[in-house]
Amino acid sequence: MFGLFSSPASDRSPARDSSLHAVLGTPLTAPPTAGQAEAQFGCGCFWGAEKGFWRLPGVITTAVGYAGGQLASPTYEQVCSGRSGHAEVVRVVWDTSRVSFADLLKLFWECHDPTQGNRQGNDRGSQYRSAIYVDDPELLALAEASRQAYQSALDATGGGRITTEIASGQRFHFAEPYHQQYLAKPGSRPYCSAQPTGVPLGDFPGATYLLPARVWESYDWAIPHCVLRGDNAPIALV
Repeated sequence: MFGLFSSPASDRSPARDSSLHAVLGTPLTAPPTAGQAEAQFGCGCFWGAEKGFWRLPGVITTAVGYAGGQLASPTYEQVCSGRSGHAEVVRVVWDTSRVSFADLLKLFWECHDPTQGNRQGNDRGSQYRSAIYVDDPELLALAEASRQAYQSALDATGGGRITTEIASGQRFHFAEPYHQQYLAKPGSRPYCSAQPTGVPLGDFPGATYLLPARVWESYDWAIPHCVLRGDNAPIALV
């Protein structure tokens, strides 16, 4: 396992404790502490999207869930009906000294197609919409600036119009335990609906990238379902 994270106690291994991240060994539900921040990202099916984020160096924990809807306690079945208003999202908590929100936004925009509206690939419905939910006003402004920059990049290549929803004040509901870190669990069905555009996100106002270029070499969005082909372990910096 990547050395950024300490190992859990011997009798509380991730494989035996559903309250811990199955790969990182960190608490799934703990709120951010000093020097950490949180945001939620909707990129289609949350199974593949979560793996993309947990592999980034500096990410403390990830979890899949539902946000942006009306029900107080949505279930997977209710969200899949498309009538709850929720999107499938990935909750990401990160160490702000190791990875920046700009780095997370780079992964977000590049790992899926944000122009498809209420769908991603073959998955159709409002639950698969592209979304960023974050409460910090500064991070919200960065998300909006990155959207403008990515739209310009898409325009330059003949791409479509971005439909990504960016909002604050959206409650996150943890998905059922069997969905958490699904792709890292034995017997999982490899699946990812994301359809990346192949257009990279460059610089944008307020962006401060912290991760080195070699981290992004671990993602090749030109390969169909790239995220399914990579290791589960976080990307090593050494």
